[in-house]
Amino acid sequence: MIIKVPLYAVPCVAVALLGCALSIPATAQDSSPWQQGSHAAVRLLAGSRSGAVLLGGIAFQLEPGWKTFWRTPGDSGVPPRFDFSRSDNVDAVTVLWPAPSKFPDGAGGHALGYKEQIVLPLRIAATNAEKPITLRATVNFAVCAKLCIPAEATMELAFASVASAEDSALAAALDMVPKPARIGDPNPLTIRDVRRDEKSTVIVDVATSNPRDEVNLFVEGPTPDWSLPIPTRHEHAPRGVKRFSFKLDGLPANANAEGAALKLTLVGDKSAYEFNINLN
Repeated sequence: MIIKVPLYAVPCVAVALLGCALSIPATAQDSSPWQQGSHAAVRLLAGSRSGAVLLGGIAFQLEPGWKTFWRTPGDSGVPPRFDFSRSDNVDAVTVLWPAPSKFPDGAGGHALGYKEQIVLPLRIAATNAEKPITLRATVNFAVCAKLCIPAEATMELAFASVASAEDSALAAALDMVPKPARIGDPNPLTIRDVRRDEKSTVIVDVATSNPRDEVNLFVEGPTPDWSLPIPTRHEHAPRGVKRFSFKLDGLPANANAEGAALKLTLVGDKSAYEFNINLN
């Protein structure tokens, strides 16, 4: 999934005890200096400049035992928020999300996100391809161990390199972004079937070429105010199938599940795919 971030400020979401606000002047290097905060450091990466659309990234480095969140955080947590409105010669920025991991949230549920280090790729559309570009980003995010701490980093970076030293890191991050797919596609990991039973439970059957692969399934509604639960893996399923299910809970008031546009993210050991469906 990609998220196109409009160029206006997004408010910080307070989580618990402490926030950190960091700022750094622009640089003509391929990455900005690390912004060191509470248990995490953040910096911008610039890819090689070619044409009106550039590749960049936001790199997070987390201390051992700490995590940050995916665009849908799971049973607890908050997703990162981005503001690129102060950038020069930037029309729009699209944030791409590598496949997340699932881990216990310490309160009996599970959170979705990243540990250790992660790069969120950015597709940056220039207003004028012939003019210099400076990306200015404010990132509001949370880092969590047993407690969650809100943090804020403000960075800027000039995109100047014809050949960037960060190209390989950005390419590796892009490889981790789930690929678009359709139900029944002949991929090594795929969704075979999606159906809804009479109890408003959605059942998803997954097929994988390697039955020993660890597989997770995540679901998102058509708008962020849909708080659908993380699908549960069934211990017993037909041969060759990994079966998941989730209840249609957490819908906004007056929302209708019939025909709703859902996004299913299927994550395996070596691959990940996204499926856009309309619920029948």
